[in-house]
Amino acid sequence: MVRAVRFLLAASLAISASCAAATEDPSASFPNRPIRIIVPFPAGGPSDIVARLIGQTMSQDWGQPVVIENRPGANTIIGAQAAAKAAPDGYTLFMAIDSVMNQFVHKSLPYDPLDDFVPITLTAKTISVLAVSTASGPKSVKELMARAKAQPGKLNYGAGTITAQLMGHLFHKAAGLDIVYVPFKGTPETVNGLLTGSVELIYAANQIVAPLIASGQVRALAKLDRDAPPSMADIPTLAEAAGLPDLEDISVWLGLVAPKGTPKPIIEKIHAEVARVLSDPAFKEKSERTGNYPVTSTPDAFSAFVRKEASRWEKVIKESGIKFD
Repeated sequence: MVRAVRFLLAASLAISASCAAATEDPSASFPNRPIRIIVPFPAGGPSDIVARLIGQTMSQDWGQPVVIENRPGANTIIGAQAAAKAAPDGYTLFMAIDSVMNQFVHKSLPYDPLDDFVPITLTAKTISVLAVSTASGPKSVKELMARAKAQPGKLNYGAGTITAQLMGHLFHKAAGLDIVYVPFKGTPETVNGLLTGSVELIYAANQIVAPLIASGQVRALAKLDRDAPPSMADIPTLAEAAGLPDLEDISVWLGLVAPKGTPKPIIEKIHAEVARVLSDPAFKEKSERTGNYPVTSTPDAFSAFVRKEASRWEKVIKESGIKFD
């Protein structure tokens, strides 16, 4: 009888210890059900493609479905709000894209872009270029600067996104150039504006203009990020081409975040998996074909990067006067 009691007591203690360990380390059984990645754009766009490529491998590795949930609208606010209000358990993730800007162009947001999310890792960058018409445009950034200074307020630049608009604003201010902004609904329309002569220069994603560069219709004067792929090695950085060494890199970035309060062990487990996926040569080849160049970072480095981006763009947006409401 005594032996039986001792056995039951030992078993009870073992179970209690096991439960305590599971409580202390919530990542031990993670994931044990489907994960969803909210994408704030329609299917088929850069962020959607990257999310699906990552999700496919995560699903294979972890044996759990990874569902991509497209929640487009309101300049990514709809998707971000849904993610911010989700349970902080690691089963809802958000593919953020330049997400720090909304707080500066809207009067109020239903979430805090910095404090309502836990950074996991950067996932990709889209490299943009400063491009002109081959037929009538300048052959270098220095020549463009000379033209603009010779006729202030006469040259126009096109941009189809707020990021592209701010790229132009940042460079023109640093270089002391008076170039007029002409808005377009999207990057394809911006490129068409360049080809038809509506604008003299544009800031656009390289993957959109690359075919026109190859055909000789468009000339890329500079790339806006030094961390560009080898295929862009012959294009100088804007800082180099303009002689402005203090001009910072500018790119559209994608990153994976989770709702605030998600346990650190789960964040670390997701980070390790996604970092492994991003470094896989097959993934890199697929992603780069879509114009998304994989990058990765630690959660702390990603957090520092996001806050640095917020600080930079807050100043630029205030100077530009851009507001959406």
